[in-house]
Amino acid sequence: MPPVSPHITPYLTSDEAAEVLKISTRTLERMRVEGSGPRFMKAGPGRRSRVLYQLADITSWLEAKAYHSTSEFSR
Repeated sequence: MPPVSPHITPYLTSDEAAEVLKISTRTLERMRVEGSGPRFMKAGPGRRSRVLYQLADITSWLEAKAYHSTSEFSR
């Protein structure tokens, strides 16, 4: 990814976000449909507009999924 000015928030594509999360793009897409993944934005009008993620939203989502033991986890 090219260097970004500290005044501009970088946005990640679905492929880039999936790479950060170490999951497939298809899994990330399914999570969007189910509403179980990180926050995302749509850049442009219509259903086919580009999906973008902010790294801060991915980090927040992951932190909300942190547990101390397996007994804390509930579906």
